[in-house]
Amino acid sequence: MKRVLMVAFHFPPLAGSSGIQRTLRFARHLPRFGWEPLVLTAHPRAYERTSRDQLADVGPDRVVARAFALDAARHLAIGGRYPGFTARPDRWAAWWLGAVPAGIAMIRRYRPAAIWSTYPIATAHAIGSTLHRASGLPWIADFRDPMAQEGYPADPAVWTSFKRIEEAALARAACCVFVTPGALAAYRRNYPAVSPERFAIIENGYDEESFAGLDPPAADAPLTAGAVTLLHSGIVYPSERDPTQLCAALRAMLDSGTLAPGELRLRLRAPGHDGLVGRLVRENRLESVVEAAPPIPYRDALAEMMRADALLVLQAANCNEQIPAKVYEYLRARRPIIALTDPAGDTAGLLARCGVEDIARLDSAEDIALALRRFLDRLRAGRAPLPLAAEVAKASRAARAAELADLLDRMSGRPGA
Repeated sequence: MKRVLMVAFHFPPLAGSSGIQRTLRFARHLPRFGWEPLVLTAHPRAYERTSRDQLADVGPDRVVARAFALDAARHLAIGGRYPGFTARPDRWAAWWLGAVPAGIAMIRRYRPAAIWSTYPIATAHAIGSTLHRASGLPWIADFRDPMAQEGYPADPAVWTSFKRIEEAALARAACCVFVTPGALAAYRRNYPAVSPERFAIIENGYDEESFAGLDPPAADAPLTAGAVTLLHSGIVYPSERDPTQLCAALRAMLDSGTLAPGELRLRLRAPGHDGLVGRLVRENRLESVVEAAPPIPYRDALAEMMRADALLVLQAANCNEQIPAKVYEYLRARRPIIALTDPAGDTAGLLARCGVEDIARLDSAEDIALALRRFLDRLRAGRAPLPLAAEVAKASRAARAAELADLLDRMSGRPGA
């Protein structure tokens, strides 16, 4: 069996990010397709929040190295401030210092046939690039999100470091992998000299094993008695998933009588950014409608999705080339979905392909109010569509691991670019 060295910051016991699922599930399923994963990740001290609830999914025989790493904001700050160079390209830049020697040691000991690193922690690609140059092994750079974009990161020094790492990946990696068609198309436009065969798409997905044994929704046990529970599970970002217009729409619907008191309960599960959510709830007087709920273990969160009356997607137009990883778990939960996103973006495209019909722009309170009223009426009448089973089946993590194994087979058969 061939081996692949997988460089990933998001890995158990990290808690609070759905990003761990991509690496965790690749590592779990790759052996079925002839590849043994060697995981190079960060020491748990680097994580703001940890949980043991997914450590069992790693597997007792999996090789995992947790290299020295610090979070500049927590470990290097004095009086709440820390030197900028310690957080370029990101707050975990110190991980490079521990991961490079650890990775070299793993290469010498286990003789992997390829290196795979995954962003959005940019330091992971910096580590992957260094290990590729030191070993000559083919490197696959996995972009779960686009890196250096117009206006992002906002800090010019951080943007420059992002751009430098991105350019190294496009110049040196045997293949650059993206999770959406829009992201791949954008990188082809930005780097026209790169051969098309050095680009690939492997979407995110859901893990069927994670849903095993979860009870289907019980009609006699609603999440909120007497009300429709609309669930958003995961972080609510101030820009990328801004709920400002949603809250304005809810207030307008209550004032106009198009939403009855007690008809709807919007549950934001582990939204983060408590200040933003709390302010919007207070300003719009939505205490009886919107509930900010604390984090819960991963499988409990999946079970909650399956019990909710409906699921809510938030994705701004500035993320049209991205699809939240949580969306694939929403699809597998097979509950009605309403999406507040740009109809022209990749998120809307995926959902429409899977039979989701209720889509409205996130930046328009008027559009949201109209779409939400129509959606609630269809729920009440039992006519809200469920995701198409045939399309959902294509998005399993096992199928994605097979795609990665095929790519590794091809890339390891020739030298890096």
